Amino acid sequence: MTPILGIMASSAMGSKQSSYESIATATGTGSSNTITFSSIPATFKHLQIRGFYRDTYSGLDTSFALFVNFNSDTTNIYNAHRLQGNGTTVTALDDSRSGKFPIWYAGYSTQTYTQVGGVSIMDILDYASTTKNKTVRTLSGVNDNTLGSNGVALQSALYRSTNAITSVTLVADGTAFATNSTFALYGIKG
Repeated sequence: MTPILGIMASSAMGSKQSSYESIATATGTGSSNTITFSSIPATFKHLQIRGFYRDTYSGLDTSFALFVNFNSDTTNIYNAHRLQGNGTTVTALDDSRSGKFPIWYAGYSTQTYTQVGGVSIMDILDYASTTKNKTVRTLSGVNDNTLGSNGVALQSALYRSTNAITSVTLVADGTAFATNSTFALYGIKG
């Protein structure tokens, strides 16, 4: 086996490699600000959601946020810590909320949102467990081709519930998902 960057592939170390299986995909309609994956089977070790999204807002606004909610739970605390930067500055923050947590803020007071596109990969670890809280990690980016406002964010979050996750709702705050927004849900076998 050939080393990859000086590290042997995981199968050479005796661990099982993970495989991904498509569970569902969803596309924005231009008229709804939510996309929900429901009836998620408990047959995988982890979940991953990959998304490319745009909103339908075409004026000026101060922010566009993509939020996530599990099991329609609006009471439990979602603790999130984020490191974000735009190539010039880097910011670290705690963004804990009740009932949801943000994936990415993509907005500045001078942006025109018709050109803004965001991408995210979200891992939901041990989602089917009924004995521990759920750890979530995301890697996101946003690009505004009009003004050149770009950025990336790395986030770690904790959903403080021992309930198995059976549904995930993505919420575009204050606007709708554009028709070319797409999200894919994958199950990861351990």
